[in-house]
Formats: sequence, C-alpha cells, structure tokens
Amino acid sequence: MGYILNLETATTNCSVALSMNGQVVAYKEDNAQKYSHAERLHIYIEEVLASAKVDKAQLCAVAVSKGPGSYTGLRIGVSAAKGLSYALDIPLIAVETLQSLSVKVNISKDELVVPMLDARRMEVYSAIYDHQGTRLRQTEAQILEDSSFDKELSNGLVYFIGNGVSKFKEVCTSTNARFLPDELPSAVQLAVLAQEKFEAKDFEDLAYFEPYYLKDFIAGKPSAN
Repeated sequence: MGYILNLETATTNCSVALSMNGQVVAYKEDNAQKYSHAERLHIYIEEVLASAKVDKAQLCAVAVSKGPGSYTGLRIGVSAAKGLSYALDIPLIAVETLQSLSVKVNISKDELVVPMLDARRMEVYSAIYDHQGTRLRQTEAQILEDSSFDKELSNGLVYFIGNGVSKFKEVCTSTNARFLPDELPSAVQLAVLAQEKFEAKDFEDLAYFEPYYLKDFIAGKPSAN
C-alpha cells in the first residue's frame, strides 16, 4: 500500500497531509485568515513529503477537498491535485468538504452534526450527518433563520461546526444546540475518508472533474488602497 497525499483548500486553512492506510504520517497547515494558497500550497506539499522522507513516486493517490467553499481556494486545490495525479499517473480522489469537517466531532447514536461554512450575509453551506457519518440531508446553500433545524433540535443534541456557525449562534435559542464556531476543514480529516474511497476504487475522471462550487462565482469589488 502506498501513500495518499491529501489537500484541503476550501477555506482560509491551507492544509496538506500525507497518510498511509488512513493514518496521517505528516501534515502542515496554516489558517492565516486570508487566502494565500497560491503561494503556500506547493511549498507545503514539498515540506510534508520531505518531513516524511517520501518521494512523489511513492504516492498511490491524491485526495482533494472538492467543496463547497471558497471559489478561489477550491480552484487552486483541485488544479494542484489534478496536476499531480496526471503527472504521476495515479488516481484522483475527491471528498466532500462538509463531510470531512463533520468527522471532527465525535457524536453519540441519537446526536447529529451540522457542518457549516460561511457563504454570504446570513447564508451558509450546510449538511446534516448522523453518528455513522451518513448524510441525512443534501448539501445546501442555506439562509439561516431562528427556526432553522427546529426539527433536528427538538429530537436531541445537534453539534454545529465550522466558520458559519457564529451566524446561527446569534439566532438559535435551543438548549440542544452545541456550537463549535472556530473549526475549519483540515487535510487530516481527509485521510480516513480518502482511504475508504481508495479501497472502493472510487476515483474521479481527470478530464471532467471540477470543484463542487454549489453556487456561481460572484466577484467582489476590489478594496480601496
């Protein structure tokens, strides 16, 4: 069994992890609160491989967080992953960003986890997962209201995780809500999910694979100098 290189660039966290059999053997990440992936990602890849004393020729696959998330971040991560996969002639694995974020929380049988990534205004990208990691509701670009997730919260504890959580915390009054607002997706959590996909031979077509943007890109106005 070879190594899998895992890349996470869907948010401000630029994250690279090297794994074998689902276990991380080296990683590097930095959440600089701004998108510097274009400058850092390839440097981090080289540093992670060097720290583990692993050559690129030893890689058996490249895994990437496919979105939703930052348009620019996803584009950079997917471009790097596709380039490595093509150059090394190894499979490309894509993992849903919200799924990898959800596995940061260990929950019990009757509990749920809702990963949330910031979109715009009172909008977030969100999904719902149970304790087995099964997605119970499809990923949505969701406008938050005080009644959001009322059904889930009425049945037990719900853990909300991600950089979109602070928006919901402002309007949610349920005592069953647990908030983890400072967590971001990491390549570390990609490792187990990528290994499962590798063993199932669940690979992407290099020619056609694109990031899961979920929404159309809307360019912002440049800031004044």
